[in-house]
Amino acid sequence: MTAHALYKYLDEMTPWDDRLQVLECLRVVDEAPDVKTFTFRSDSQTWFRYQPGQFITLELPVEPEPLMRTYTLSSSPSRPFSIAVTVKAQKDSLGTRWMFDHLKPGDHIRAFGPSGTFSLHNHPAAKYLFISAGSGITPMMSMLRWLNDFTPQTDVAFVNCARRPEEIIFRKELELLGAQMPGLSLGFLIEERSSRESWFGHMGRIDAVRLPLLAPDFREREIFCCGPDPFMRAVREMLESAGFDMAHYHQESFGAPAIERIQAPFEEEIAAEPPADAQPVRFALSDVEAPCLPGQTILQTARAAGIRIPAACEFGLCGTCKTMKTSGEVEMSHNGGILDHELEEGYILACCSRPLGPVTVEA
Repeated sequence: MTAHALYKYLDEMTPWDDRLQVLECLRVVDEAPDVKTFTFRSDSQTWFRYQPGQFITLELPVEPEPLMRTYTLSSSPSRPFSIAVTVKAQKDSLGTRWMFDHLKPGDHIRAFGPSGTFSLHNHPAAKYLFISAGSGITPMMSMLRWLNDFTPQTDVAFVNCARRPEEIIFRKELELLGAQMPGLSLGFLIEERSSRESWFGHMGRIDAVRLPLLAPDFREREIFCCGPDPFMRAVREMLESAGFDMAHYHQESFGAPAIERIQAPFEEEIAAEPPADAQPVRFALSDVEAPCLPGQTILQTARAAGIRIPAACEFGLCGTCKTMKTSGEVEMSHNGGILDHELEEGYILACCSRPLGPVTVEA
């Protein structure tokens, strides 16, 4: 594609579709040990509309079955021609390891989203406190970049915790922003010194003593927290003990809640006569009708019938399994993965929808 064909004014482009897009990888940048940023543009020359702090779901072509993985956008919607995810590869992470080993500039990948409600847009305030650990810094970086582009005078206390100095993601950019944004105060907290880099700042884990040192007026701030579950649990308990008004505390986590998962039936069970209280589900595009056994979801019914509906979190958060319901009624209990206007249009989340009678969906 020529440079002329790539160049368009924003008002000549349509917004990124929030259900499915093909992305082209533009660049891959090393941020820290085992941390990379992958930047994408839209394959169909659309611009990206989302809230800072939201996430997308990538379909990774891992053999034998594609993997659906959710990643927070570290980029800012104030720069709408590309998006970026910053990911840390754990030793047992199949999806992220595949990205590290295989995804390179010029490659194309399918994506769903954006989704999520973890954004300062939903909780406007005069003063913010962003607390993060590890790769939990990514939504905070998206929000901070947006503030720098739109309201650089905003009062933000930015606290990031890492194991070693070299593991502080975006450290150089944060220090640059600290010099540019008069209302930004940075607080880094590391657990152990490193032979690779000297450190003269705060050490230890965040607690009731260190938090007031890093953000003395934390009780007056709207707090956003993201990181490993034990880290967020410790922050929450610390704030509750300090008498903080938890209505002004918000955290992001992709960990599934403790719910009982009902297994999809085996093929021989499908072949047998379904129970009388099974509800028929018709998958219109696949021209298949299958019985949904009591307690099962439409997603489980689809899988048992050999129909693939993309799904990532499977507890109603990411919105990847969004599908149009054209007839019938369902009982749906989600965790924010679908918007009110989408419900009005007839969309449901297959992972957490159970038919109340005969149902037809576009799948």
